[in-house]
Amino acid sequence: MVKWIVLGVFGFFVLMVIILLAVAVGSYNGLVRQSQAVDSQWAQVQNVYQRRADLVPNLVNTVAGAANFEKSTLVEVTDARASVGRVTIDQSHAPDDAAKLQEFQQAQGQLGNALSHLMVVSEQYPQLRATENFAELQAQLEGTENRIAVERGRFNDVTQSYDTSIHSFPGALFAGMFGFRDKPYFTADQAAQTAPSVNFPKF
Repeated sequence: MVKWIVLGVFGFFVLMVIILLAVAVGSYNGLVRQSQAVDSQWAQVQNVYQRRADLVPNLVNTVAGAANFEKSTLVEVTDARASVGRVTIDQSHAPDDAAKLQEFQQAQGQLGNALSHLMVVSEQYPQLRATENFAELQAQLEGTENRIAVERGRFNDVTQSYDTSIHSFPGALFAGMFGFRDKPYFTADQAAQTAPSVNFPKF
């Protein structure tokens, strides 16, 4: 009788260990998939930001050809693009450091604001806006800005799902053990909420 009780208790503990291992493996695999989804979406964000950066030289060269165009605006755009390049961030993995993401977002926001300002100033140069090259670049830039907003939104969605998982049962039991940490989100760009202002010269 005692023997069967011992075997029963032993079997119960073995079963619990098996269940615990199964839960741990399932949680680990799930967190890996979600972490990879965040990294994959981060790569998409990087792609659209790079596409915008690649448009800047052609846009600046096109605008620079306009007579009497504000040189300070071109310098602002060029400097903002350069500041983006100075922010070093791993393009293959989403950042774990909120401060690093904030630095990246700030530099990208500065470039976005400079480009918006350039477009506002260009309103005073109808001959420039009538050129086919400028119109094409403007359309590409507008499309890219839309893609940036979409991809950033998707990044926040997958990051929120991942962060929720590592703080929910059963992921919370194993996330720290396996080295899974919170990942930061993009935040609303306050500067983007306000249209750029510019004082046009009086002719």
